[in-house]
Amino acid sequence: MDTKNIINQNGRYIHYLAAVVGSAILLLLDQYTKHLVLDRLKDHPPVILWKGVFQLEYLENRGAAFGLFQNQRVFFFASVIVITAVILWFYLRVPMERRFLPLRICAVFVMAGAWGNCIDRITLNYVVDFLYFKLIDFPIFNVADIYVTVAAFAVAILICFYYKDGDFERIMRR
Repeated sequence: MDTKNIINQNGRYIHYLAAVVGSAILLLLDQYTKHLVLDRLKDHPPVILWKGVFQLEYLENRGAAFGLFQNQRVFFFASVIVITAVILWFYLRVPMERRFLPLRICAVFVMAGAWGNCIDRITLNYVVDFLYFKLIDFPIFNVADIYVTVAAFAVAILICFYYKDGDFERIMRR
């Protein structure tokens, strides 16, 4: 193996390590916020941050987004395994070029969000939600939900306005 290939391989490993560390940091942040909520909000009235607009309110969510799939633990565990497999497959195929960095970052956020809520389901049998936009009566959510939602929105924008068909062909060909 020549020097250039060794450098390229090491560069890939550094990107992989950065993704793992980034996911771990995001996951820890999500779990820390949920720990604070369990410690300070469970069995207490909501904390109003902006009257009539935004508050912290404890909720045990046994379903998915918007209350779908209540008490379907096997479905959720299977979903996290599939999401993890797809993200790993994708991450191993995406070129390690600056152009594809936004997609790699989105993958890290989705992975952290999926596992953040999965850990809740494993340890508590429900997901801790606590962020509530009362003004629009938006469903109560958590930090992991933000990760997944923002990453999915960003991917949609990137697909529509940034990446071209040739970019995805490069990912699929690898």
